[in-house]
Amino acid sequence: MAIEEGKKAPAFTLENEKDEKVRLADLAGKWVILYFYPEDDTPGCTIEARDFTSDLKALTKLGATVIGCSPDSVESHRKFINKYKLRISLLSDPSHKMMSRYDAWGEKNMYGKISQGVIRSTVLIDPKGKVVKHWRRVKAKGHAQAVQKFLEDIQSGESA
Repeated sequence: MAIEEGKKAPAFTLENEKDEKVRLADLAGKWVILYFYPEDDTPGCTIEARDFTSDLKALTKLGATVIGCSPDSVESHRKFINKYKLRISLLSDPSHKMMSRYDAWGEKNMYGKISQGVIRSTVLIDPKGKVVKHWRRVKAKGHAQAVQKFLEDIQSGESA
């Protein structure tokens, strides 16, 4: 099942860094920025997590919740959050089931080598649970700011 803009976002229930079950259904009524990244404490993933943390105040004012997701363990997420003082929640998907449903797990080509892995991407889900935007194969640097700008633009368009 490919993720499609304008369609309902696939349901999920995964554990976060606090050993809490996080369900998409529990986030109804909020904008959800769900971003997928390959691995805790690696250069690109650290940039992206720190940028979303830096922009969290502005994103929260826009009614958004930011959630990252990788195959790393809950314990790995805790260490990553503590090391960089991150203020976002991170979900653990070691089976890749949720990432597959969001087109964030699949074939990658790194320097000519084909492998299966996490495809760095982001999905913006509206308060009604529909996919508004799917950024595929993003670059970490500057991405959080681009998501914030998109959310600001769409919300100002809604109120116009």
